[in-house]
Formats: sequence, structure tokens, C-alpha cells
Amino acid sequence: MPKKISFKEFKKTALKDKKFAAEYEKLGPEFELISEFIKARKKSSYSQQELAEKLKLQQPAVARLEKGGYTSTSIANLTKIADALGYTLKLHLEPKKKK
Repeated sequence: MPKKISFKEFKKTALKDKKFAAEYEKLGPEFELISEFIKARKKSSYSQQELAEKLKLQQPAVARLEKGGYTSTSIANLTKIADALGYTLKLHLEPKKKK
């Protein structure tokens, strides 16, 4: 039976592959945004269900957003979610890192 490896070990090994590493890097902003929205929801003391009710959505819609659905969500909808949580959505550009 093969030994089970942790996600941390898998990630370390997988990132050695240049194609995988490039794709993983592209997902960074999405993961960062998801994390910020989840932290904001928890800091605001809302459950997914409570946030969904406030936004006139069903709870599974909030769960989908928190699993990575923000990339296809409009800025207007992200602003509504942020507002419901008591936050202001601010977007900014950063220069790319030179390699």
C-alpha cells in the first residue's frame, strides 16, 4: 500500500514542475481574495447561511463563492458582498515582479 503524503509534501513536490508552478502562481490572486472574503465573513460573525439571507441568496451560493467562485463574479456583486459584511471593496494594480 502506498504511503499517504500530506498536502504540504505534495505541494512541495508538485511546485518543482515548472508548468504546475506557473499555473499555481496564476491562482494566487483568486486564493487571496477568497481568503479575504472568508476572514471578513467570520470577523463579521456571519455564518454562510446568514450572509446568504442578507444577500437574498441561498447558502450553497455563498459556499460556491468561498470555494473559488469569485473569478466569475462581477465587481458590482463583489462590492455588494463586501458591503453586506461591513467592508469596502478596493481594487488596485501592482507592477509585475521582474524575474
